[in-house]
Amino acid sequence: MDPRNGCRVASLRVAGAELLRAGDRYGCFPMVPFCGRLELGEFRNGGVKHRLPADAPPHAIHGTGRSTAWRTLRADDAAAAFSYDLADPWPYPGRVTQLVELEPDKVTLTLAVETAGDSFPAQVGWHPWFVRRLSADDPGVRIDFSAAWQEQRGEDHLPTGKRIEPQPGPWDDCFGMPDGVEVTLTWPGRLELTVSSRAEWAVLYDEQPEAVCVEPQSGPPNGLNTHPRLVTPIEPLELSTTWAWRTLG
Repeated sequence: MDPRNGCRVASLRVAGAELLRAGDRYGCFPMVPFCGRLELGEFRNGGVKHRLPADAPPHAIHGTGRSTAWRTLRADDAAAAFSYDLADPWPYPGRVTQLVELEPDKVTLTLAVETAGDSFPAQVGWHPWFVRRLSADDPGVRIDFSAAWQEQRGEDHLPTGKRIEPQPGPWDDCFGMPDGVEVTLTWPGRLELTVSSRAEWAVLYDEQPEAVCVEPQSGPPNGLNTHPRLVTPIEPLELSTTWAWRTLG
């Protein structure tokens, strides 16, 4: 874990193989308090309009947690907990926590957002960069999943609001999985890893030669505007994802 750099999972080694792309921008970072692109960096909470920095012009992207230093609350060989306080440019006070739990054949990540005052819309999710190949002669990872729909993507890379039949890749797209996310990555003859979550949306991205992304999230991109989920004093937002693996051959 690298709590100083957005509390990202910097490395995951299974059976001697590194599964995450290395680098300050990679690994697996939490997306919070929103996921993916936020149209023009703007959202409303009731009648109040807010604007966030457009760090993926003309939009904001992936939340503020990935560029924040988190505090380590506790850590041992099996589990660790981290937190940070929501602050400018996010307009509402609150706290975000991430719990990481490691077992011999899986790791579970849990994110929670709670308010320290007024209610506000929020999202949580994860952006893992899984390596495409485990070795130079690896044929490349295979991605298997079933989705009820695909969010049609506009020229601005935001969902248009129309749901379409899932399309073949390459993808930079959001898929609806109302029964929960379940996506399996298979490195033939080496390893199989399943990303699961009770989340109903996942973004799949495989347009880079080095890595692929499977991103469970509590709402679609621009969801603060299209599918707002309020964090209230009596109802925080909490979501988990589990990566379970098994060796092949």
